[in-house]
Amino acid sequence: MARKRKVEVVVISDVHLGTYGCHAKELLAYLKSIKPDTIILNGDIIDIWQFSKSYWPASHMRVVKYLMGLIAKGTNVYYITGNHDEMLRKFVGFKLGTFQIVNKLVLELDGKRAWMFHGDVFDVTMQHSKWLAKLGAQGYDLLILLNRMVNFFCLKLNREKVYISRNIKNRVKSAVKFINNFEKTASDIAISNGYDYVVCGHIHQPELREITNNEGCVTYLNSGDWIENLTAMEYDKGAWSLYKFRENLDAVVMDKDDELVPTNIQLFQSLMVEFNLKSA
Repeated sequence: MARKRKVEVVVISDVHLGTYGCHAKELLAYLKSIKPDTIILNGDIIDIWQFSKSYWPASHMRVVKYLMGLIAKGTNVYYITGNHDEMLRKFVGFKLGTFQIVNKLVLELDGKRAWMFHGDVFDVTMQHSKWLAKLGAQGYDLLILLNRMVNFFCLKLNREKVYISRNIKNRVKSAVKFINNFEKTASDIAISNGYDYVVCGHIHQPELREITNNEGCVTYLNSGDWIENLTAMEYDKGAWSLYKFRENLDAVVMDKDDELVPTNIQLFQSLMVEFNLKSA
């Protein structure tokens, strides 16, 4: 059995369990490869917006059970609420052993303060047109599913994978502007409050960099997602690093039933179920 890598703090966001785009098997493999003291689940872990009784695979349940097992063993787990799991905001303040549900969190890390929150508070669409945001989430999930089918055939034809939705976001000027504004707003507020780190999720854009304004500087971190980027933030020995699953496949061990590539039958079944749900 491979030796687990010791990490002080791990930040994971935007997993979207309960949707077709979620890479639950890869996330479980990553979690099994590390031994963290603290796990921050920074919002949109379970996608309550799109939750359906007809789609909750065993791989998604295994992630939940594994996290529960870590809590039982004494790992500190903070669940920061996001927009797709906003229903959990009713339970903010709930504690069970080493598990807590919060809206935001400030952690002391080697004498420095890390301010952590999901980030949907900066989203104008969320504040004024929630129905539009939910509609967009459904379209995004369908696009991810289509992307998986395209990549299945790319694999068969020995072609490189394509990342449709990620490429669209990177090329559309308004999307790039939104991401830049999000990062600047979060950083400006963090600097004005004297935080050393600001840690977000929400925009599915992994990032780790210093941001400076007239008042000072802060380290901005975004843990990305487990839909397209498959990334997490790790803090250990006084430093932050961005973990990328696809670049570290040799450091994780997939379970026998956790193959990275779905079969053509699985893809077909997923597409049919999705089509029936949208048509209902």
